[in-house]
Amino acid sequence: MNIEQNIRTAVIQAVKELYGADITPEQVTTQKTKKEFEGHLTLVVFPLLRISRKKPEDTATDIGNWLIANHSDLVSSFNAVKGFLNLVIASDCWISLLNAIHSDERFGLTPVTPESPLVMIEYSSPNTNKPLHLGHVRNNLLGWALANVVEANGNRVVKTNIVNDRGIHICKSMLAWQKWGEGETPQSSGMKGDHLIGKYYVAFDQHFRAEVQELAARFTEEGMNPEEATERAKKESPLMQEAHAMLVKWEQGDPEVRALWRKMNEWVYEGFDITYKAMGVSFDKIYYESDTYLEGKEKVEEGLEKGIFFRKEDGSVWADLTAEGLDEKLLLRADGTSVYMTQDIGTAKLRFRDFPIDKMVYVVGNEQNYHFQVLSILLDKLGFKWGKDLVHFSYGMVELPNGKMKSREGTVVDADDLIEGMIAQARMTVEEAGKFDDMTEEEKAEVSRIVGLGALKYFLLKVDARKNMLFNPEESIDFNGNTGPFIQYTYARIRSVLRKAADAGIACPTELPGGIALSTKEEDLVQHVADFAAVVKQAGDEFQPAAVANYCYELVKEYNQFYHDFSILRESDPQVQAFRLVLSANVAKVVRTGMKLLGIEVPERM
Repeated sequence: MNIEQNIRTAVIQAVKELYGADITPEQVTTQKTKKEFEGHLTLVVFPLLRISRKKPEDTATDIGNWLIANHSDLVSSFNAVKGFLNLVIASDCWISLLNAIHSDERFGLTPVTPESPLVMIEYSSPNTNKPLHLGHVRNNLLGWALANVVEANGNRVVKTNIVNDRGIHICKSMLAWQKWGEGETPQSSGMKGDHLIGKYYVAFDQHFRAEVQELAARFTEEGMNPEEATERAKKESPLMQEAHAMLVKWEQGDPEVRALWRKMNEWVYEGFDITYKAMGVSFDKIYYESDTYLEGKEKVEEGLEKGIFFRKEDGSVWADLTAEGLDEKLLLRADGTSVYMTQDIGTAKLRFRDFPIDKMVYVVGNEQNYHFQVLSILLDKLGFKWGKDLVHFSYGMVELPNGKMKSREGTVVDADDLIEGMIAQARMTVEEAGKFDDMTEEEKAEVSRIVGLGALKYFLLKVDARKNMLFNPEESIDFNGNTGPFIQYTYARIRSVLRKAADAGIACPTELPGGIALSTKEEDLVQHVADFAAVVKQAGDEFQPAAVANYCYELVKEYNQFYHDFSILRESDPQVQAFRLVLSANVAKVVRTGMKLLGIEVPERM
């Protein structure tokens, strides 16, 4: 039952009978009634004044009286405030609506069919020279939640990852391991593979800095100013030159370099898989830059032949985007090596070959806004049908109280340490709150995992993705306020009520009868539950998972007020009791569905 749709139909009839005019559903504007006024839905009368030729309040009163006279089963009362007609919806409508929600296990979710549009969503994009960190955590959680929300809106979704597994940064780790690793492996060290490789990336930087400092001091003694001395030292650093030489060998397919590269990358992938599993994210297809960059070069050469791109005197290839109000963009260097843009073009080629994509979404930080503006134009010029409409899901950075993270200096917040720390903090907080009563050790560990990860995920997802945010682990694990644990605890509370009802032999009916007297609070709560479908649609239309997160918080906040004010199991009227059980069950169902869209689990007991 769609109350707003029924109101819209009734208003169209009212305008026809009162003023002799036909209007379309689009001309009927309704919104939730503001809290300071009595009512559930408000009709905005201003668009109808040219038809009624009356004052706003008189027009609102005319329509209100007509609705009471002709649709008392839909509208029980009204009040007119200037050009706004506030409608109180009849109680039986809310019962019918709750029955419809109760019978729909997938309420709020649009079915996906083989004919549904195919949306590809790229997220994660790690480098194989270091473990995942806090910034990657936000990226992965946003990508996963966005994929769920897009699918909930009736789209087929393919989740993809592009791994940056080639380049100078990879060679730095490889060279450092060759020089100082003494054959160390994940097995011999007991370290996860990605952590081991990250250790040597940091080691390279430390040795490189020392080398630059020593060279710069020598150049300064020879009379060069300190700034120029440092720049020269960086260029002439033997260590950096060795890394570049290794990159050239890799590009040439040197067997030894390639073998080392494959071995160290495998260590990293094994480490990544453990972290992805802990985060609860996965991918349908993984692409590797080492495969895609050659495809990109081929596509650029094709664009060159067609006159889409041009070659400069030094042999480099460029795209002239001045007609689009941008500048010239380098696609191939003079030595024929590719740039990130070339790789992304190659990846697009492979993806389009593998899947009939209707829309492509890239989950990448806002420092790459210009890159994706250019990529969209280039893909469109090269004939990719979704290129022009690609979506760059641009998100802000996660900042720490002590500033930004730097991988090469080893000052990142490591994803594995973060997850482990959140679970430990959750265990301590849950224990202190006395919510572990009668639980086995296994149950305690599982609840701690669910709450710790739920706190982390919700804290990162409740913020508008476009904004930079400050991460505060302690603030995220709190059973009060806009937090994951607060929502999880409310869900567990409802499940406890339903279990107690079942134990007492009180059934939760499959359908409620009409004629139950409801309070305003109960009607408002049904309306809030029903809003879930519109929130999921909004989140999908706007690519904004935060809308779902904050809806879940507002819903449980309203439920907790209801739970405080009204008895459920001790209610003497069996019909009212049945209504409250059904209402509670559907609040829990919607919370579970909403949190699942965010990739957050909810515990059955706490």
